[in-house]
Amino acid sequence: MEIKYKNLFSEGKIGNLNVRNRIVMPPMGTNFANADGSVSQTLIDYYAERARGGVGLIIVEIVCVDSPVGKAITNQLCLDDDKYIGGFSDLAEAVHLEGAKIFVQLHHAGRQTTPDITGGIQPVCPSATHEGFLNVTPRGLSNEEIEDLVQKFVSAAVRAKMAGIDGVELHGAHGYLIGQFMSPHINKRTDKWGGSTERRMRFPLEIIKGIRQSLGPNFPICFRFNADDFVEDGITLDEAKIIAKILEDAGVNVLNVSVGIYETMPKLLEPFHFEEGWRVYTAEAIKKVVNIPVITVGVIRNPEFAEAVIAEGKADFVAIGRGVIADPEWPKKAYEGRDEEIRKCISCNTCIGLKVFSGQKMRCSVNPRVGYEWKYPYLPCACEKKKVVVIGGGPAGAYAAITAASRGHEVTLIEKEDKIGGQLNLSSLPPGKDKINWFTEWLEGELKRTNVTVRLGECATAEKLYELKPDVVIVATGAEPIVPNIPGIERALLSWDVLRGKANIPSGEDVVIVGGGLVGCETANYLLGKGCNVTIIEMLDDIALDMEPIERFDLLTLFTSKGVKALTKSLVTNITPDSIEMVDVTSRQIKQIPAKHVVLAVGQKPVGCELARDLSDKGIPVITVGDARSVGKIVDATLFGFNAGVKI
Repeated sequence: MEIKYKNLFSEGKIGNLNVRNRIVMPPMGTNFANADGSVSQTLIDYYAERARGGVGLIIVEIVCVDSPVGKAITNQLCLDDDKYIGGFSDLAEAVHLEGAKIFVQLHHAGRQTTPDITGGIQPVCPSATHEGFLNVTPRGLSNEEIEDLVQKFVSAAVRAKMAGIDGVELHGAHGYLIGQFMSPHINKRTDKWGGSTERRMRFPLEIIKGIRQSLGPNFPICFRFNADDFVEDGITLDEAKIIAKILEDAGVNVLNVSVGIYETMPKLLEPFHFEEGWRVYTAEAIKKVVNIPVITVGVIRNPEFAEAVIAEGKADFVAIGRGVIADPEWPKKAYEGRDEEIRKCISCNTCIGLKVFSGQKMRCSVNPRVGYEWKYPYLPCACEKKKVVVIGGGPAGAYAAITAASRGHEVTLIEKEDKIGGQLNLSSLPPGKDKINWFTEWLEGELKRTNVTVRLGECATAEKLYELKPDVVIVATGAEPIVPNIPGIERALLSWDVLRGKANIPSGEDVVIVGGGLVGCETANYLLGKGCNVTIIEMLDDIALDMEPIERFDLLTLFTSKGVKALTKSLVTNITPDSIEMVDVTSRQIKQIPAKHVVLAVGQKPVGCELARDLSDKGIPVITVGDARSVGKIVDATLFGFNAGVKI
């Protein structure tokens, strides 16, 4: 077989370690560890599946060297005690059996954590500099504590080698402890641990020196660091070049180049609108000043793009992070030239921003098996072939149909619109959200590849379904906007209609949006693109509370710069021909504001319940999924759709 991406799938080398290709799975927190920080079976199965999918090197997520004060997430892996060695040995063995190499990322959160995670202990830092994103003020470390932390990193590396791990990565990026020592934005010390670049590098260099003394010259060390902090008086690309050369001289074998700290979060874990590979330029600049391999990362979604990065010498390895969460077989499909079958990450950040950062286990909007690899190592073949009819072609219905058909059932999908996707087609319309179309396109392709009969532009009635004589009906009819009973409501436009272009609002007009949740805020963003002046009315304490936190941070920053007004704790009571009347839910004071155009975005309600009841009354087994079951997010729709397809 001719390999389409020859550079991407050429063998790589890190020190004396051979890596089967140039694809790296970078470290990403999952909360899959056991509560005590040990390796769980869920974690082993998660990583083994990515190794089986063809990545060359897996760098295991943040591994704490000093628990609990060094933790950044609730269920974080630990390697600060010999009791953890056995679990890491099992993990290394599972990854090696699938042909990949494995590093662990040694980590200490420093000031980028909270007492809720550290068990009430005040976070630590080189200096007592306040952290703005989490609103944490740490205490400064003493010289004795710093020396002790150096040894804790070294001891963790020794344990990693004892467990059969191939190498370690020191996490000096993203504003965690090592990076805090390196960054002039955070490190304000005037002793030997701070000041000039060389003195700020003393902490990581002492760790590297200790690892080399303990494990010799041939144990691979990777160092992840920022090429740009993107904050005033932080690390810049020019200083990063100096740092890279210092690290190379210290004996580091490979550099993993990243950017950003928590206070510049959207550039650290990019939401929807960032372009593919936007930060490759930083790795390219670093590669020009060192003679050791360089890893690049950041919204790399397509094999063709990754191939070009390697072919053009911009980096030696490409890190595909959220891409292999979404599709563990990304490398395998690229190797076999099946690009169109890759289930691409849409950058929604549900995995980490919405789930892991809130203390939940990682999940994925487009891959419902994430975290359930142990439960569904493969799709079981159906014991009895059944006739399945799915009503609705949104993510829940389409995923249910694909899953049921993959198991051997005969599946027909009926969709009232003229295309698959449901609310995915609506969600992709606000500025920067076009990546959602990738998921719709994948669903369309999978429906064809699994031989699902798709009937578009057709309403499913009880009579039609009786004629089909199904064994099971999956109702995935979605939701519709809520229209509250408010005087003058007939003057308001639906946010869905505004986004679809069915209700036109001229450019530059004044608009009041009733409802400040995700849909209302994304409609506001859409109208800002038309030059409109936007006011949002929300009865809760704040707007966009149901959005993924990083995307919310990014959007609210935009709203501030564009002058969007948000009137919170306000309940609309009347819509007049030229104004809106509302009441403050706290003070009960009545207010009135001008409103030339009014747009409704106050939520959604399930539809299709009546049809489901009719079918059940006729004795036809019915499974209701997606928004028809309970209004939720893409991640909920795909998970329940998949689960329905598995259970039939």
